[in-house]
Amino acid sequence: MSRLRANLLRAGLFVLVVAIAFGGWAYWRKRTETPPEQRYQLEEIAYGDLTQTVSANGALNPVVLVNVGTQVSGTVKKLYADFNSKVSAGQILLELDPTTYRAAVEQSTGSVASADAALKLARANEQRARELFALEYVSKQDLDQAIQAREGAQAQLQTARGQLAKDRANLAYSIIRSPVSGVVVSRQIDTGQTVAASFQTPTLFQIAQDLTQMQIDTNVAEADIGKIQIAQPVRFTVDAFTGMRFEGKVKQIRLNPINQQNVITYDVVVAVSNPDLKLMPGMTAYVSFVIQERSNVLLAPNAALRFKPSDAERDGKRFGNTKRERSTKPAGARVYVIRGEGITPVPVQIGITDGRYSEVVSGDLKAGDRTVLEDNQPELGTRGPQPFRMRPF
Repeated sequence: MSRLRANLLRAGLFVLVVAIAFGGWAYWRKRTETPPEQRYQLEEIAYGDLTQTVSANGALNPVVLVNVGTQVSGTVKKLYADFNSKVSAGQILLELDPTTYRAAVEQSTGSVASADAALKLARANEQRARELFALEYVSKQDLDQAIQAREGAQAQLQTARGQLAKDRANLAYSIIRSPVSGVVVSRQIDTGQTVAASFQTPTLFQIAQDLTQMQIDTNVAEADIGKIQIAQPVRFTVDAFTGMRFEGKVKQIRLNPINQQNVITYDVVVAVSNPDLKLMPGMTAYVSFVIQERSNVLLAPNAALRFKPSDAERDGKRFGNTKRERSTKPAGARVYVIRGEGITPVPVQIGITDGRYSEVVSGDLKAGDRTVLEDNQPELGTRGPQPFRMRPF
């Protein structure tokens, strides 16, 4: 009786194992029979244009930005220019209170007149001493003293004239004039404000000489700086004009490295034409340096280049008797395409990329081929279903 029960137990376990194995096989078969259009996300290979770029951010600035300061101190008496004022070279921008400088000029003028009178007297005394010395009425020492007095008077007059010139210059400096023609982009003083120029020249105005020609100062990473060249085309956008794309050219690659937290970048200056004055100083520019361009080339999605199938798919088991194609071309990237009822790996050689698509240089791909981007049923796992093994009792 116990022997019969043992046999029945073994038979029951065998039937259970067979049922589980059959269920797993049926589930796997059902999943693998899913059409590839439903099983994967696909995209057709097509021809198109491709541009490889290096991206960077920067700020728009005038090509020539002049800081207008003052060489003398004083109180602002009157302003003649404001923000956005168009000014010409030599135009008055502001006046400082000239009272003390006018007084200094008057004082120096008096000093010059006094020194001039002293010089005239010294010359007359010298002439008189020479006449008396010729008649032997005075000694040689008296003549030398007269000559020395005349030379001293001349030096005093020269000093007084220099002080007068200085005071007149300071009086002229109390009127601030524009050194260039352009547009006032910054005004940092108001009427009644005291300007001190004791230690360094304060900035009163900033004048952009020509806003129709601007530049972008960008920071390019050291890994990309080798791809940048002078006169290279540049495309950029600004937040103020969504959907508009502007163009420029690389003007200068500055050799001075910028080190911020051990990250090295280089300042690349981009020349920009701004004939309609849409672009304003200080705008943030999102710059793309054009490295290479291709027209009407075969394009492969980068997502297809990153796709890796499960073990079962790689072995040709996902869709039955799918065979792996082989290529005699050099090894490179690989994409998976729908061929028949399965997916097939196709080696390809890749050229430039824009981050989304890559140029297909060679390989057994053609327009219209459907490449696999992503598995819609990742829950099957990366290794696929494992076969059941029966252990003999």
